[in-house]
Amino acid sequence: MSKVPRNFKLLEELEKGEKGLGAESISYGLANQDDITMTYWNGTILGPPHSNHENRIYSLTIICDETYPDKPPKVRFTTKINLPCVDSEGHVIISNFETLKNWKRSYTMETVLLELRKSMALATNKKLPQPVENSTY
Repeated sequence: MSKVPRNFKLLEELEKGEKGLGAESISYGLANQDDITMTYWNGTILGPPHSNHENRIYSLTIICDETYPDKPPKVRFTTKINLPCVDSEGHVIISNFETLKNWKRSYTMETVLLELRKSMALATNKKLPQPVENSTY
């Protein structure tokens, strides 16, 4: 089977993100509509219920460089969060986050955002103390 070119895959993701066709608990789109390389993206995750993340909105930056989708995007929270897979500057640590660590070309930005949200809801993570709401890196 032939590989879908990077730009076609990103155009599909852009269309899905802009039309809100994915999960309601996340959103994503280009950081700058003039970015013809479709490299810089913004993402949002609504904190899962019954956790210390409930009713919080987390903002992220996503960089899909020229290696995407063969390699995972670079993901960074801009809203402060306390999760084992996030370093002190907001970067999602590839080796601590299974979705990025075991990246598959079929994964999308939606996959990453949904899996981060699932990580927030894990029993080991949902009650972790969190930084002051709306604080940023």
